[in-house]
Amino acid sequence: MGKRFITLFLAASSVLAAAAQERTVQNRPYTDLRKFHFGVFVGTHMQDIEFKNVGPQLIEMEDGSIVEKNVVCDQDRWDPGFNVGVLGELRLTENFQFRLAPAMYFGTRHIMFRNYSDPTNEKIIEEHQDLKTAYVSLAFDLIFAAPRFNNYRPYMMAGLNPMLNLSARDDDFLKLKNNDLFFEVGIGCDFYLPFFKLRPELKFMLGLSDCLDKKHADKLKDKNMTMYSKSVSEAHCKMFVLTFYFE
Repeated sequence: MGKRFITLFLAASSVLAAAAQERTVQNRPYTDLRKFHFGVFVGTHMQDIEFKNVGPQLIEMEDGSIVEKNVVCDQDRWDPGFNVGVLGELRLTENFQFRLAPAMYFGTRHIMFRNYSDPTNEKIIEEHQDLKTAYVSLAFDLIFAAPRFNNYRPYMMAGLNPMLNLSARDDDFLKLKNNDLFFEVGIGCDFYLPFFKLRPELKFMLGLSDCLDKKHADKLKDKNMTMYSKSVSEAHCKMFVLTFYFE
């Protein structure tokens, strides 16, 4: 009985393996032979900021006194957003493509401040800021794609994505710089449908530069906000992005 089961299992495995390798009719068989093509995309992302806190600091209050303050800043959750854009893709070789993708990213980061300055107060003073962002980006990506099989073609990508921040405000605790540079790496798969090619892609983006505007604290009119603005010395953005390309 055991030998018969093993024989049937091996036979079924062979049939499934053969079926997986069976060729089917290809949709849009010449679409990858174009030297250059355009497309559009929409997607969603989760964004976060890594802060470097300065710890205890000496702050000048409105009455001129110098006091020690200890404020901790953090983005306490991954916040969602959405992105939309267009693309132009250049075929370099059979497996390599270069993609240029201008886009806009919209989102809001929830920033939490915890004030530990008064050791006699058991209740921690908390403040928060909804840091809105609207980025204009221009991604430069290199794509390495596997050979196409039937109507599927997986790939890997990596590139650089400079961004321009359009939503910086002067009356917030923290303010980001107007520009940032991201390194991005991800995976995706081309699905060849009868009338267009669909490309889902998941990528991780890491900010390479310090995006914190350190001069912002000195421009605040409300001196009570200074302890929160100066609680951070450095900030780096990061995102997980799920995008759907239509080509």
